[in-house]
Amino acid sequence: MDRTLGRGPTVLRGVVLALGALAFLFPFAYMVIGSLQRTPDPTLAGAFPDPANLTTANYTAIDSRIGLLTGLVNSGLFTGGVLLGTLVLGVLVGYALAVLEWRGRGTTFALALLVQVVPFQLLLIPLYVLIARDYGLADSHLGMILPFAINSTAVLIFRQYFLQVPKELFEAARIDGAGEIRLLLRVALPLVRPALVTAGLLTFIGPWNEFLWPFLITKDAALQPLAVSLANYISNVAATAANPFGAILAGAVVLAAPVVVLFVVFQRYFISTDLGSGVKG
Repeated sequence: MDRTLGRGPTVLRGVVLALGALAFLFPFAYMVIGSLQRTPDPTLAGAFPDPANLTTANYTAIDSRIGLLTGLVNSGLFTGGVLLGTLVLGVLVGYALAVLEWRGRGTTFALALLVQVVPFQLLLIPLYVLIARDYGLADSHLGMILPFAINSTAVLIFRQYFLQVPKELFEAARIDGAGEIRLLLRVALPLVRPALVTAGLLTFIGPWNEFLWPFLITKDAALQPLAVSLANYISNVAATAANPFGAILAGAVVLAAPVVVLFVVFQRYFISTDLGSGVKG
């Protein structure tokens, strides 16, 4: 058999993947290059860096208007609180739905599925009344975090992963006298690390880019996450900037950079482990 013919599909696959990667990366490259342009160039040629037209003034300009560092810190507090609540509560609920036997488990799982079809926008008004008026948590990070502290998607992810853990592992640990908390921490969690990473990244992206709910809860610029500050800048201030195109892209780069870095660092953990390897036979 001709080796050239055998290499044909491999080369074609590589070309297709390379073109797909370029199509995926082009918007990010364009965003970074546009954020560094002294004079905006919206043409196709503007997608390629021109050393004579590069500057960091756009980052300075938007930082002077909205405070990039303050926005990043607020985004970190908001997203970190949501991430902590989602992982802790999601693991506990997912473990209870997958491993424990208790009355009402099926109904609770059905309700978790039902929540998936309810758009969050429908809950904005009742949630605002509950958080701002009843709990008195307006203008606070806790008021932003609470509505997102438990995520039904994360619960379903953890439940499905826990269901894949062989029951023999739990039975053997119970025979040795391990309680449920020890079972969860020592047996289940080490085997479902891909679920932790997947749920963490999916949860991180939502609140990190969320601007509507934090905007409703607080009008204090010192508490608003970066996504809210950028939305306010685009709608109210950008038109008066010397280079609104570059300033907006500079803010977008700062907002997108942590998400890209996290994905690059943790993407390899999406590959699931062999959950059956801990059982003999």
